[in-house]
Amino acid sequence: MRYHFTAPILSLPGDQAISLLLPVLLIQVLLLICLLGWLAFVPGTSWATLATAATGTALFLFAMSRVAQWAVPGWWLPNVYWGLFAVAILVQVLAAARSGGVPAWPASAGGWAGAVLGLVLIGVGGFYSARVIEAGRVPPGPVVDIENPFLDGHFLVGHGGGIEQLNGHLKTLDPEIERFGNWRGQSYAVDFFGTGHWGLRADGLQPADPARYAIFGADLVAPCDGEAIAVENAMPDLHVPESDADRKLGNHVLLRCGDAVIVMAHLRQGSVRVAAGERVAAGDPVAQVGNSGNSTEPHLHIHAQRQGPPETPLAAEPLWLRFLVRGDRLRGRQGNAA
Repeated sequence: MRYHFTAPILSLPGDQAISLLLPVLLIQVLLLICLLGWLAFVPGTSWATLATAATGTALFLFAMSRVAQWAVPGWWLPNVYWGLFAVAILVQVLAAARSGGVPAWPASAGGWAGAVLGLVLIGVGGFYSARVIEAGRVPPGPVVDIENPFLDGHFLVGHGGGIEQLNGHLKTLDPEIERFGNWRGQSYAVDFFGTGHWGLRADGLQPADPARYAIFGADLVAPCDGEAIAVENAMPDLHVPESDADRKLGNHVLLRCGDAVIVMAHLRQGSVRVAAGERVAAGDPVAQVGNSGNSTEPHLHIHAQRQGPPETPLAAEPLWLRFLVRGDRLRGRQGNAA
């Protein structure tokens, strides 16, 4: 089976990675719960207020479910929010029925304020919802087909899609930042987290031991028939959230498959099972996922590009993969065959 891939997770310095966890939890948990609570108990003063509030909340929730990174709080949490959204609407309808009905238009300043907030949510949620839908379309230009690189397990796309809100790697397309030129080939990359117990990426919020992350040690197979043109196998797996910005790929395998080069990076130390110059067939064992190089926690980075120069192998034209967008889930080959 072939999978439709489109794009990545841009690794961050350690202090930034830590500081981002709290905003993620505040926005993706506290903010959305408060918004759903407001929908359930506040805007039922008129049908106009309720209609704008419900529409705005739905659009905002849809946008957040795709734009936000759900690896930390759990991929299933947006589904819970949709259930709470349905409950909130039911609460409002039942309240209106018990009160004998509500007016069509707001009769107070509070009612108008609720309607205005609903319109703001419609604007923000509608804009990002349209962007998310656009990002999931196959982009123009050459597109590379590869097969599922995971042997077994469950995985979540961390970054993927054709807009920067879903794919931090797209920033390296900026021609005004000279240093990005050496990394242009990874601009359409896709990054994966693993999901384990309760659909969470790790045993804890941000454990230092990379082995406590669900994806660490996941077996990888060749996603195409080709030749290994470069490998690295000796770099250490770092404690989270340390990273090695000087050797960004960490342990890696570069496979030349036809006119494309497939790059698999941040691999586990000592796990690479192919040598430079070796031919591989799709499905052959290649390596395991690790936490080497410029990676602040275990994940798989994979991308397609043209072949670059030996001294800067990623200074090449990026190619789109037919892949998944952020928030999509993937099972390993053995799970799909079962």
